[in-house]
Amino acid sequence: MATRARIGFEAQDGTIVSSYHHWDGYPAGNGRILQENYQDLAKIEALIALGSISSLGPELGEKQDFDDRSTQKDEWTLAYNRDRGEELHVSEYDDIPSWIDDMEEYAYLWNGREWLVNDHGAKDDNGFPVFDLLEVKIKTETARLKAAGYL
Repeated sequence: MATRARIGFEAQDGTIVSSYHHWDGYPAGNGRILQENYQDLAKIEALIALGSISSLGPELGEKQDFDDRSTQKDEWTLAYNRDRGEELHVSEYDDIPSWIDDMEEYAYLWNGREWLVNDHGAKDDNGFPVFDLLEVKIKTETARLKAAGYL
């Protein structure tokens, strides 16, 4: 079963530029990959420019055969546009609340210094989206999964 996510960054004009990611969107999955491998704005912009992603890898990689898993490289990102020829989908939102309102299970935001994560559209009492530091959320989720015997 897919755990979907949106990955985005705040542009200089305050808009949020984002793309959809289908598999492993939870913090111990895609969150960990982002935290460990996507700390540079140029690489983050290149990731989002790929559009919708099937699976996130530590590297952007190159074009690969979407339908032949035996030839795919696990460390490369698998993109619907680049690797399967589907229409390119990159979304732009006026602000963070409108982005979260259109979100998936998790939303990852690069704020120019660090990764933040919104879990299932969480909002404060005033209706504004709530974010956690991704590095903290990864530690919490990893501990929970270990305690439950999943790791």
